[in-house]
Amino acid sequence: MKEIIFYTRPQCPLCIEAQTVLQLVREEVSVVVHERNINDRDEWTEKYGLMIPVIEYDNEIIQYGVIDYPTLIKKLQ
Repeated sequence: MKEIIFYTRPQCPLCIEAQTVLQLVREEVSVVVHERNINDRDEWTEKYGLMIPVIEYDNEIIQYGVIDYPTLIKKLQ
């Protein structure tokens, strides 16, 4: 099973949209999503603060900012 890390933060409109896209992707691909609030760790805030939402798969950022279904599904299939 594939695992991705979803970096997010509260009150983030793009993150809410990304969650919807992730739900659609999970209907097509068997994937576990580990959600990380970047406010929980200073290093996450420094690294991803201007990029969120961020989706990381296999230690590589595969999408950030506006998350779209076609790109994400292609990377995970």
